[in-house]
Amino acid sequence: MSQSQSPNITLYTDATPNGIKISIALEELGLPYKTEHVNITTNKQKEPWFLEINPNGRIPAMTDSFKDGETVRLFEGGSILQYLADTYDHDHKISFPRGSREYYECNNWLFWQHGGLGPMQGQANHFFRYAPEKIKYGIDRYQNESRRLYGILDKHLAKSKSGFIVGDHISLADITSIGWVMFAGWAGVDINEFPNVKKWEDMMYERPAVQKGGDVPKPLKIKKMLAEDPEAAEKYAKESSKWIMQGMKEDEKKS
Repeated sequence: MSQSQSPNITLYTDATPNGIKISIALEELGLPYKTEHVNITTNKQKEPWFLEINPNGRIPAMTDSFKDGETVRLFEGGSILQYLADTYDHDHKISFPRGSREYYECNNWLFWQHGGLGPMQGQANHFFRYAPEKIKYGIDRYQNESRRLYGILDKHLAKSKSGFIVGDHISLADITSIGWVMFAGWAGVDINEFPNVKKWEDMMYERPAVQKGGDVPKPLKIKKMLAEDPEAAEKYAKESSKWIMQGMKEDEKKS
């Protein structure tokens, strides 16, 4: 790593499936980084300073010193993960050599999560937890699509000799999806329906970097809360619904 590529990373994030994937990647790579907690319940992600980093007003986002010495801004989880792999993962701890069969297979699953599992499970979260009225069609549509996608991953993992999604070690393919699997119950999806995914999740969570990265920027309590305190989960969902609805109203006014 050249001096001009020494990390000067600030991660702007919150405790969400998309947020923790970046902190997990940083921990797996052993890179130093600073964390700015962007509390999305306060709409901090819509403030002008943050929109200069991510004009889409979403977390995660990241800044770093680029090889020309200037600051580079990065947003969208897949883009950030690919940047980290390209810039710092010379030993292929979480990636594969560019042009290899595994490199392209890893890209398949990276884009599968960003174009499929994330959006579908995100909509399941909304209709199941946050929508002010329970719309059965919306709940069924997105929960079932999430389950369909988990079924695809489950069948794929059944064939894995290493237990990982691609190749013989952890990669962006695993990192991009682990946060969503951890939050599956929040969307009303029982991950135990998919034994190979559950086995993979348990294997992933045994990794110190996954545990440490999952607790950035605050301890990840979603699975424990769902299992041990359903009333607290319901209260949290109602509180979250308020700021989500308020944010939707504000977006509507702006548009």
